[in-house]
Amino acid sequence: MTMHIDLPPEMETFIRGKVAGGSYDNATEVIRDALSRMQADEARAQAWRAAIRKGDDELDRGEGIPYCAETLDGITEAAMRDMNSGKRADPDVLP
Repeated sequence: MTMHIDLPPEMETFIRGKVAGGSYDNATEVIRDALSRMQADEARAQAWRAAIRKGDDELDRGEGIPYCAETLDGITEAAMRDMNSGKRADPDVLP
């Protein structure tokens, strides 16, 4: 499909700079990469929203634990132990 879009001059300059700098071969690649990143961002946001809904549902069922210094210490210790053992971090806790 062919699409024609109008961009403000500053966006055109940005795209031209990416191509001129060698990061991309042409403007189409810049736009495709930008759209791919937007899709990935949306997918991450949807996953976060789903995780939040899951947590809210668990709390509604009374499955939560009190958040206190001892709980945070335990979480931190487990994370440090996992990190030092080479265990991969749970993707749900990564930024």
